[in-house]
This record gives sequence, structure tokens and C-alpha cells, in this order.
Amino acid sequence: MNSSPSSSINSDLEPDLLPSHVAIIMDGNGRWAKKRLLNRIKGHEKGAETVRTIVRTCREIGISHLTLYAFSTENWQRPRLEVETLMSLLKRFLIAERSEMMENNIRFHTIGQIERLPKDVLQELTNTMRLTEKNDKMTLHLALSYGARAEIVQMVQSIATRTRDGEIDPDDISEALIGQYLYTHKIPDPDLLIRTSGEMRISNFLLWQIAYTEIYVTQTLWPDFGREEFLDILRNYRQRDRRFGKVKD
Repeated sequence: MNSSPSSSINSDLEPDLLPSHVAIIMDGNGRWAKKRLLNRIKGHEKGAETVRTIVRTCREIGISHLTLYAFSTENWQRPRLEVETLMSLLKRFLIAERSEMMENNIRFHTIGQIERLPKDVLQELTNTMRLTEKNDKMTLHLALSYGARAEIVQMVQSIATRTRDGEIDPDDISEALIGQYLYTHKIPDPDLLIRTSGEMRISNFLLWQIAYTEIYVTQTLWPDFGREEFLDILRNYRQRDRRFGKVKD
């Protein structure tokens, strides 16, 4: 994760013109492998290289938050061998990237039902979060064992319990209060959501948080997604007129 400036970044990508939070649905690893007559696991391995590229780019150009949809609650239904391999890849990624996160002042964070992860993976997650907790130039959020509907159900249960116990007045329930009970309660809502592989759906990702997020879908499969296409998408974002339901003067 080289944090040195790049001469290829134009003035239209100065930090004050960029989204502060980019979220990405990383899709297409399996199809990438199938097109090349490779095992699906090879697609996931190649996809991990793309993660490194995009994290480096975000850190370099000054994006504060990057959230990557790495493993959904539905992904637990995949073949056991594939799930075990994905967990192994995650563990290796965490160990391999720690030193670079520290060198580049990147904080690591997770959202989701991480208690469902294997104990050895959970331990490495905890170690990485603890090691990087004071870093403040960028935060990398991995959505792991994450599902937006499960997140919303958990939020409703928590608020309902406190309301039943008399700790919350129903009249005080607001959007701001709801936000406090989501996994993302300390994270700004995404400004830009990117989905690779051309699929036109949200796939149970950040359903509450993306109410006014700009969306960009690319046909590129995640392992083929690279720095230059990412920068082009940011330039496209720069041209968007974000009115948040209001009429522009």
C-alpha cells in the first residue's frame, strides 16, 4: 500500500471532490475463474489482489472510508470447501496486510455477525483491529457474515427491548436513533456504491445506509477491476448532481 502521490491523478480527483465513503459489492470471482476454466478458488485468490489495489488507491488519493462486501450471511450456504477456503484466504490476507496497514495509517474495522466466523479467523480479525485502532488516515471496513436485513432485525429487537423496559419513549424513535443501533453507527453513510460484474441488484447490502448513495454498476468482473477503472468511476461520481430530494436553485 504505497501512499506516495501519483502523477497520474488529475486535479479533478483532489480529495475535496471525492466521496468520503466508497462501498463496493465485489462480484464476479467465480465467473472470472469459470471463463478461464479454473477452480472458483483461483477467482477468489485473484480477487484478493484486486482488494489490495483498491485499498492502496483509496489511501493514496484520500478517501476516508472504504467498505468491501466480503462475505454475506447467504454465503454460508455455499459448499463447505469453498467457505473453508474463503475463511483461509481471509486469515492470510489479515496477517499479510497488517504491516502495510500500519505503515499507511489505515484502521481496520468489520461489520456483520463476526461471531459466526471460525475462532482462528476471529482471533486474527481481533488482532488486526486492535493493532490498527489508533490509525486515522483511512478506515477499511470489511462486511463479513453481513446481511442488511439481519442488521435491521437486530436493530429493531434492540430498540424494542429498551422500549419495553421503559428506557426509550416510542415518540423518541427517529432516524438518528435507528442509526445508533446499526453496525455502521460510527461510520458515515456511503457516498458511492460500486457493484462489479454487471448484476443490477443490491444483494442485501447496507439497505438503510444507501438511501441517497450514488450507484455505479460496471460489467467488469471483480478480479479484472483495476485502478484506472476505479479512478474513472470517481470522475463519473464527480459529475453527479446530488440533490438529496431537494430542488437545485
